[in-house]
Amino acid sequence: MLEPTGPSTIKSPDGTATRTTASRVTVVIVNYRTPDLSLACLAALAGEREAVPGLRVILVDGGSGDGSAARLAAAVAEPALVDWVSFLPLPLNGGFGWANNQAIRRALADAAPPAYIHLLNPDAEVEPGALARLVAALDARPDAGSAGSLLIDHDGRRLGSAFRFPTIAREFLRGAGTPLLDRLLRVAPINVEAQGDDIVEADWVTGASALLRAEALRACGLFDEGFFLYFEEVELMHRLHAAGWRALFVPASRVRHIGGAATGVVDGASAQRKLPDYWFRSRRRFFARAYGPGWARLSGLAWLAGFGIWRLREIAGLGRDSAHAPGEWRDLIRNGLGVVGFDREAAIGRWDEPVDRPPAWKDHS
Repeated sequence: MLEPTGPSTIKSPDGTATRTTASRVTVVIVNYRTPDLSLACLAALAGEREAVPGLRVILVDGGSGDGSAARLAAAVAEPALVDWVSFLPLPLNGGFGWANNQAIRRALADAAPPAYIHLLNPDAEVEPGALARLVAALDARPDAGSAGSLLIDHDGRRLGSAFRFPTIAREFLRGAGTPLLDRLLRVAPINVEAQGDDIVEADWVTGASALLRAEALRACGLFDEGFFLYFEEVELMHRLHAAGWRALFVPASRVRHIGGAATGVVDGASAQRKLPDYWFRSRRRFFARAYGPGWARLSGLAWLAGFGIWRLREIAGLGRDSAHAPGEWRDLIRNGLGVVGFDREAAIGRWDEPVDRPPAWKDHS
C-alpha cells in the first residue's frame, strides 16, 4: 500500500504561483518487456515531483517473464526511487486494462487515496510541467473526468492524442480513405485538434498519458476486463461520457511517445504491419458494449464497404498509398464481424473489488 500523505501545494508549471489543494496524484505505469523505457519514463517523471508534491508512482510489471520484474524491483529499491515509487509484479500478462486495475484498486484503497490517477505508458516521457498542467485542467473543471496530454514524436511532431468516438459513419470513411467522401458526408473527423495550447473537449483521450478523476472511477467503474489490449480506454471514456463526465485535451501538457514499443503496433489501424487478432476482437467488443451487438456487426460491414470503394479506386489508378494494415479486411471478417456471447457481458472492474482476480477475457479467449 502507498503511504498516506497530507494536503499538497501544487505549483503552476512556470513556478510563479502556488496554491494549496487536497489533490494527490498516483501515476500507474504498466511495463511489459520494456524495462529500459520504463526507467527512462520514471527519470522524466521525477522532475514533476516539485510541481506536484506528494506524487506517487505504482510501477507494474504485467507478467513480462523476461527478467523485467527482477530488474525493475532492484531499480525501485534504489535511493532515488524508493521513497515515491512502488513496484507491483503481476503473475500473468492479463492485458493493459486488467494490469492498470490492479494498481488503481490498491491506490484507491489506500488510507489517503489520490484524487487523480495518471495513466502513463512506459514508452512515454513527460516534458516539464506536463503533469501539473493536467492537474490544473481537472481542478478547474469539476465536470471533467479525464484530461489527456499532447503526444509528440522525437522530432516534436504532433501525434494523434484526442479523438471522437468511433461510429458506423467514421468506420465507413476510415475504410474508404477518400477525402472527397469525408467532405461530402460532412462527418467530423476522428481526430480532435486544438488551436495552439487551448484546452478543448474531446470524446476520449489516449491512455498513453491520461489523468483520471478518482471520483469518476468510483462512480462508473474501472477498465472493462473483457478487453486484452486496445479500445479499453475508449470504452472507459465512453462510459464516463455517458454518465456526464467530460474529457479534456490539454496540448500544453506535452509527452514524448514511442508508439508500439511493447506490441509493435504503431498508431492503431494505420500501421503498415499486420494487426493482431485481439485488436479486431477488442474493436468488436467496444462497439458491442457501447452501442449494441447490431452496431458491432454494422460497423464492420461499413468498414468493408468503404474498403471496397478504396479498392476500386486503387484498381482504377486513383487510389493513394493505403493506410490500412496488411490483410486488414480478411482479419476483420475473421475476427470482427461475428459478435460472440461474451461481447454482450460487462466485465467492468470495481475499485473496491478484491485484487488479483484473473481477467475476465481469459475464460473466453
